Amino acid sequence: MRAVKRVLAVTALAAPLVIGCAGLASAHEGFHEGPEAHFAQAQFIANEEGAGEAAVASVVSPHGVDHIAGWVFAGDEGVSGSFTDSGASF
Repeated sequence: MRAVKRVLAVTALAAPLVIGCAGLASAHEGFHEGPEAHFAQAQFIANEEGAGEAAVASVVSPHGVDHIAGWVFAGDEGVSGSFTDSGASF
């Protein structure tokens, strides 16, 4: 039961991070409107010690640049995490 609670807590806390990464990967007006480059990577873990997720994503397009990175972990001693987002629009 404790493992299920950890997975649910991490999922709830990581959802904005995952949605943000997905939003960055598709952050442009229209399909194939000019050149674009993007990168995304995520890692997930759930075991007897806790559950966590870490992700990083970057996008460069004619409309600007954006970078997002963060992590979240839930264990016996609580939940912790970090989130960073930076970018510029042209």
